[in-house]
Amino acid sequence: MVIKVYIASSSGSTSIKKQQQDVMGFLAANKIDFEECDIAADEENRKWMRENVPEDSRPATGNPLPPQIFNDATYCGNYEAFFDAREDNAVYAFLGLTAPPGSKEAEALAKKMQQQ
Repeated sequence: MVIKVYIASSSGSTSIKKQQQDVMGFLAANKIDFEECDIAADEENRKWMRENVPEDSRPATGNPLPPQIFNDATYCGNYEAFFDAREDNAVYAFLGLTAPPGSKEAEALAKKMQQQ
């Protein structure tokens, strides 16, 4: 399984650049392997990303904007979904990965299981 982050290296948007850096910085800091897929430099990446973002996750007009996050070919979500997952200590679940022992997310899951 490979986490793929679709980014635009030449985006003129400061907020898109910040979001991309935020996602990739978090993944790197937590030693989560990921692959950067640049939609600005590679037409195939752009085409694949646009075709594989689910209908209900697309903007009302225009194309989905980076960063878009996938686990192999499975869509995880966009920056807002990633941000929400991070706030909820649920990034590993968001990415379709098992939280490592000792992580905040693993501890939160263990607590939840004990309460059931």
